[in-house]
Amino acid sequence: MAVIAMTREMGSGGRDVALGVADACDLTLVHHELVEHHVASRLQMRDSAVHRYLEGGAGILERWRVDEKCLARCTAEQIFELAERGNVIIRGWGAAQLLRGVSHVACVRVCAPMHIRVRRLMERAGLENASVARKEIKSNDAAHARIVRHLFKGDWRDPRFYDIVINTERTSIDDAATLVSRLLRLVSFQETERSRARLATLRARAKKRLSMHGVLDPEETERLHHEHLKHHEFASTREDRDLLL
Repeated sequence: MAVIAMTREMGSGGRDVALGVADACDLTLVHHELVEHHVASRLQMRDSAVHRYLEGGAGILERWRVDEKCLARCTAEQIFELAERGNVIIRGWGAAQLLRGVSHVACVRVCAPMHIRVRRLMERAGLENASVARKEIKSNDAAHARIVRHLFKGDWRDPRFYDIVINTERTSIDDAATLVSRLLRLVSFQETERSRARLATLRARAKKRLSMHGVLDPEETERLHHEHLKHHEFASTREDRDLLL
């Protein structure tokens, strides 16, 4: 099953490239909200708090409360789970750094020169001031660089993490999507028993590290929640119920 780990720069057109590949190859495009919700639920945080942290908008108190090791492990476990499902495009989240060792995963980076990115962001967001667009892009770049560096010990711009790097200054969105689609058809990116086993091993390790860190998986969390409600229902007195809270 096809798996793409894609990194894109803001204003590079990477989102449209991913949409084109997903449509052409019948793949599921994972939006950041899905990963954020999963990670937030595991860490017992609000989705918005996880989003702000990952996008570089968290305040000092929110950053202080985040356990980066636990966040990295939760994110990794979710990325590996999504990759095991297959037929998926995972954008960002350090997916290329995490999945680089799995041979059937195609790691893709979409980029463009700064002046192109500024112009596209201004057009898309209806901005009139180029300096505002440039500031937004630099802030976004810095946030992604920090997350990949701190959580996954990598440089998101390092071409060695990617099988193909596409500059959309001269390559159209349609042509970029075609290039990525062709990459998936190469023998090198076909799933094998060995590559599936490698992915399963990576996920098992991530899951084990989470359990050692005291983070329960979703099924176990749900089971304990229902067990709590069950005991609460049969508590005979208000004092009994209070002890269960």
